[in-house]
Amino acid sequence: MNPLSVIATYGRMVKFSHTVFALPFALAATALAARGHGITLGQVVAILVAMAGARTAAMGFNRIVDRRLDARNPRTANRELPAGKVSVRGAALLTAASAVIFVGAAASLGRLCLVLSPVVLGLVLGYSFAKRFTWLCHLFLGLAIGIAPAGAWIAVRGELGWPAIWLVAAVATWIGGFDILYALADRDFDRREGIHSIPARFGVRAALVISAVLHVGTVAALLAAGHAAQLGIIYYFGVAAVLGILIYEHGIVRPSNLSRVDVAFFNLNGYVSVVYFAATLVAVLLGQ
Repeated sequence: MNPLSVIATYGRMVKFSHTVFALPFALAATALAARGHGITLGQVVAILVAMAGARTAAMGFNRIVDRRLDARNPRTANRELPAGKVSVRGAALLTAASAVIFVGAAASLGRLCLVLSPVVLGLVLGYSFAKRFTWLCHLFLGLAIGIAPAGAWIAVRGELGWPAIWLVAAVATWIGGFDILYALADRDFDRREGIHSIPARFGVRAALVISAVLHVGTVAALLAAGHAAQLGIIYYFGVAAVLGILIYEHGIVRPSNLSRVDVAFFNLNGYVSVVYFAATLVAVLLGQ
């Protein structure tokens, strides 16, 4: 196998393309934190490296922990580890290297980021075990990913601010809400295997309602973040666009028809994060 094929295989294993979900929110927090404070190119690069390192470590670890479950699930049996396309040793080396890269990037962003880096790793790696104990695992995942804006804010300012706190809440509820939708496909398998999830515990209809309620919380938190950051009309147009996308997402996933869950999960949620970042960046650049 040539080097490019190896990189592509490992990239598919950790779903590197899904970085688009959380990264734009971290970059939005970076832009907000830099407003009136300043930022260097080195800080931006370090934040990007830290994000990529933490997420790759989390996904690599999750794939290792779940490899036997994945092998028993027809939907996931062809993933790289259960299918033998990547060895456990290779996945472990990638996970360890990514964790080291994350800690190194955090150290370059300041002492507080370095001190907090083990806490972050504990959260992002710990998610892999949450579904074995609680149906609140979706919110655990949301929090693990949602701390990215807080980390970016601290990297720029050396302290935490209310806009970042509200962005953590927004990302946590957003991720938790669409992870519930994603878990709909595995509800029967999860019940058989004793895996905890909201769809497995409460059923399809209740899961859709809970997901929608969480996404109402997402929009409320985005509005609160804009208020805390004293942003103007451009930002709120962006939040309105996010609301529209989320309404459409829930409109195409119905209890009687779950065939469009993948569209809701993979496509629409990518639009949410990109639209939000674009609106925030324009608002910051125009002083709005």
